[in-house]
Amino acid sequence: MRSRRVALLALVPALALLASCSSSGSTDASPSAKDRIQAEVASTDLYVNAPQRVAVGLFLASGKLLSFGSVGFQFFYLGTEQQPIAPQAGPEATATFIPTPGTPQGSGSSPTITDPSTARGVYEAENVRFDSPGIWQVQVTADISGTGTQKAGKAFVVEAQPLLPAPGQPALRTENLTIHSKGVPLAAIDSGATVDGAIPDPGLHEWTIADAIAQHRPVLVVFATPVYCISRFCGPVTDAVEQLSKTYANRAEFIHVEIWRNFKKHVINQAAAEWLYRNKTLTEPWLYLIGANGMILDRWSSLFDVQEVAKDLQQLPPMKG
Repeated sequence: MRSRRVALLALVPALALLASCSSSGSTDASPSAKDRIQAEVASTDLYVNAPQRVAVGLFLASGKLLSFGSVGFQFFYLGTEQQPIAPQAGPEATATFIPTPGTPQGSGSSPTITDPSTARGVYEAENVRFDSPGIWQVQVTADISGTGTQKAGKAFVVEAQPLLPAPGQPALRTENLTIHSKGVPLAAIDSGATVDGAIPDPGLHEWTIADAIAQHRPVLVVFATPVYCISRFCGPVTDAVEQLSKTYANRAEFIHVEIWRNFKKHVINQAAAEWLYRNKTLTEPWLYLIGANGMILDRWSSLFDVQEVAKDLQQLPPMKG
């Protein structure tokens, strides 16, 4: 993580140049610092030469969020840590609001400042392709209801190749913990067991990824820690996977892999580490769709569009047995 911070610091002059060139030309008074939107890139493990989803969270210093509608993304290439350059314009995309499961979609409305208790989510652009590894910047343009147009930017790293398992690669044949595992605490199978002493979604803990692949069964697997998640996305996305499992039980096996074997001692479950722990860093939640041939069909970082995942499941042939 330190090397990435150094890289971003090295590019401060380029970021300043980009900011100075990004005026919207509006005659409205500039918003105060507390009313100005800020951006945080929610996607991780972005890499070159592949169409990917890029998600950005937008928020205010007051703790309020930007929700609903769509915003514009403009990407700029800033070079590398060793060779920073003046910003070079890259892809542009429209990003739509992806709500946290269980919160309002706000279909048809403009981007709106909301309380986290009312709505929360990210803005996601699809099929974004980066042509060079290094440091990129996303500049977000949002026409906010009742406020006007604002812009916000955030730098992030694009790798030469994915660090985590990615679409088109063989899935790792992982022996994750299940309700059949012996000699392990229930919380290591699902951190939700710390709440009332029982696993809240036992149907997501029947299969190992290895067994499903060996039996040529598609798998939708969510890596998340519902109780200890910092982003507050993990519980809702796990619940969404459980709901999908009830509708599409004949299309795939559904698995939840808990991140922590022992949260207090900071011990990561081996299955989660195999998939997500790289360079002393683990990111989550992640959702993976694995085909009957054991190949990764798709993956989602952070949040996902439940309807999009449902369509992918519908395209799978019904399983036998």
